[in-house]
Amino acid sequence: MKTLPGRDHPLAIAGFTGPALLLLGLFLLLPLLFAAGATFTDHRLVSPEPTRYVGLENYRRLLALQVVEVEPLRDAAGAALRDEEGIRFPTWRQTRRAHPGLAQYRPAWQVRFGERRFVLAATDPLFYRSLINTFLFALLVLPLQCGAALGLALLVNQRIAGRVFFRTVYFAPVVTSMVVAAIVWSFMLNTDRGMINELLRAVTGDPNVGPDWLGEPRYALPAIAIMSAWQGAGFQMLVFLAGLQSISPELYEAATLMGANAWQRFVHVTLPGLRNTIVFVVVSTLLLAFGLFTQVDVMTQGGPLDSTTTVVYHAVRTGFRQQDIGYGSTIAMVFFGIVLLVAVLQRVLVARGENA
Repeated sequence: MKTLPGRDHPLAIAGFTGPALLLLGLFLLLPLLFAAGATFTDHRLVSPEPTRYVGLENYRRLLALQVVEVEPLRDAAGAALRDEEGIRFPTWRQTRRAHPGLAQYRPAWQVRFGERRFVLAATDPLFYRSLINTFLFALLVLPLQCGAALGLALLVNQRIAGRVFFRTVYFAPVVTSMVVAAIVWSFMLNTDRGMINELLRAVTGDPNVGPDWLGEPRYALPAIAIMSAWQGAGFQMLVFLAGLQSISPELYEAATLMGANAWQRFVHVTLPGLRNTIVFVVVSTLLLAFGLFTQVDVMTQGGPLDSTTTVVYHAVRTGFRQQDIGYGSTIAMVFFGIVLLVAVLQRVLVARGENA
């Protein structure tokens, strides 16, 4: 009578891991390989022209970058011309005429030092703007979401009546469709009849108070960050709650007997006990923030003035709406490399902290 192989047998290992590896290959590795291959072509979704191999042209188009120093306009004596706004500089069209090598470049970012202006010029300036927007969003949403999640976890971890109800309420936004949540927040942030501006007007008594949350570049990205933190904080709350409940009550009792107040117990007992949990929450929140797309697509469509365009939104819009699959795949692959580099850097920093 034959016996079944043990769990350490190669056939048993292959039987357990095979389905997972198959799904991983079909839905992750295979699309990744197709996308990597498309970056070397000019493939379009609907085009009468056949797909051609273009080599590294898509990468050159995406990553071509120059820092240009723009001199101010000067009079016959050599002094810089001025107007009501200060020193006058030539337009970018005039600058390109003076430098024929910049014919395909457009300004992505600029900074001024006295009478000198430096322009970051690229063949795809929107990629660099969207990259900056993506990192700005991550820096905004990370403290908002993680801080709110930790505060909620501390609150519902107390032995108070109705804490199960509050856990459910705080977690409800997580299971709500992001599209639905974005639409609701779009109504709330409406300039004229939005609930937030109406509350501001009721509190201040000024009928004209209230910014255009989604229509002004300086408010649009922070508004999306607040909405995203509200929607995602419930999941991190549960993670923090599990971490809080794993801390031994004896540590709090010992700290209390030593005369520690609530803040000292939080700093010297709670935070050290949540160290691994905090690392997990920060890393996962940061990686999710890099994938920002749905909120932008529903609430602002990348505007105003591309102030909320992210790399993922730029890649999807280029690949599917503009039907340039080759270039859209290039954006996605370059951003994948950037995110992978950030993840590896985080892992190295965390490992050094553990060994310190």
